[in-house]
Amino acid sequence: MITIIDYGMGNLRSIQNMLKHIGAESEISSDPAVILKAEKLILPGVGAFDQAVSNIDSLGIRSVIVKKANEDKVPVLGICLGMQLLGRCSEEGNSEGLGLIDVVSKKFEFSGNENKLNVPHMGWNTLTPTNDRSLFHGMSYQPRFYFVHSYHVVCNNSGNILARTDYGIEFISAIIRDNVFGVQFHPEKSHKFGMKLLQNFAEIGVYA
Repeated sequence: MITIIDYGMGNLRSIQNMLKHIGAESEISSDPAVILKAEKLILPGVGAFDQAVSNIDSLGIRSVIVKKANEDKVPVLGICLGMQLLGRCSEEGNSEGLGLIDVVSKKFEFSGNENKLNVPHMGWNTLTPTNDRSLFHGMSYQPRFYFVHSYHVVCNNSGNILARTDYGIEFISAIIRDNVFGVQFHPEKSHKFGMKLLQNFAEIGVYA
């Protein structure tokens, strides 16, 4: 069972519908007791970083998510804002993230760069996976996904980089730490590539 965490900010039904389409069983919940029993977790997100953190903390689910990731070692997937919440903090606000991966989120900055593009980065773009293809197995060399974001993560450890994308600058579009994954794009809006990515996530086993 994949539990999609409902903290009031995310495309919950769209994700659940795509999981249903690939035959993966899922539920949507904000109940700590339900999340505690999850075999896999998806943390979606659309909106502001501080508000998301506030919602998570007010629901009392921060410690449960951290426990599931760090102690129970269940696969966790953060999507868009959900990916940024996996990190330590964001320039968008002052709150502390979940701290599951050593990344920080920074706003796109094109000053001094000839390629001054619009922010947010919105629309289809390709990405280049690193050697670890756990989420991108069975896809073409540069799969295409749908992005909507003004902030991108910066990794302190290159081993946490799962994929890169070019948008005026090269930025990190997917991250990993053991059983914890994050993607900056929206798989639920990315048609066949998004469907394949969620299928790959659904098929990942629980880590020993």
